[in-house]
Amino acid sequence: MGVLTVISRSLCIMKDLVDQKYYEAARPASLGERLLVRARTRMYVDFLRSCEPDSRSLILDVGVSDVINDGANILEQLYPYPERITAAGLGEGEGFRTAYPLINYRRIAAGGSLPFADHSFEIATANAVLEHVGGMSQQASFVLELARVAHQVFITVPNRYFPVEHHTAIPLLHLWEPSFQLACRLLGKEKWARDSELVLMTMAALKRLAPPGMRIRTGYTGLAMGPFSSNLFMHLTRKPA
Repeated sequence: MGVLTVISRSLCIMKDLVDQKYYEAARPASLGERLLVRARTRMYVDFLRSCEPDSRSLILDVGVSDVINDGANILEQLYPYPERITAAGLGEGEGFRTAYPLINYRRIAAGGSLPFADHSFEIATANAVLEHVGGMSQQASFVLELARVAHQVFITVPNRYFPVEHHTAIPLLHLWEPSFQLACRLLGKEKWARDSELVLMTMAALKRLAPPGMRIRTGYTGLAMGPFSSNLFMHLTRKPA
């Protein structure tokens, strides 16, 4: 293979890593990545405890990463029945398919409907995705789509009240919107101050997104610090007819 071919292929792969930006604060082998792995392992445990999947459960994981590292795709790394998972992501998924050959990968469009029939899955899950889909109306539509295709929904998001903002590593200033926007501008991280890129989530905001007709349970997960824990979860189940 020629040098120009290798360079061209590498550039194509880099271009396809559509969510590389979400790991800027958790570089490989860094403290940030170690904390991320610890938090997401706890979220995985809470997923198992809440949804109680078994070897027959069909699971849809929406928003999987096309970046392959220790902190990404924790469900795919740990779940003992990978052949029961369908993973949906924005990229081509070349690296994902190589890393997880037993998992069915489907490419989806941002903001579009999920390409699955109603109630196709026992469980639909989305980890660290909801805060990136846009404002409240886009978030509500996203949750409704998850509830359409699955009997249970399990969502996790970063907690706004965790002392350090996840995507920028800015401490405390994210607790007040004007100070966070100013800090992002001063540090060259303006993109994270836009709702189209990031909406900082609270428990109250998360609960407001639950569709009608669903039972809702919320809690703290990730790095455990009570109301200041790193992440929040919401578990939705259908009410009996």
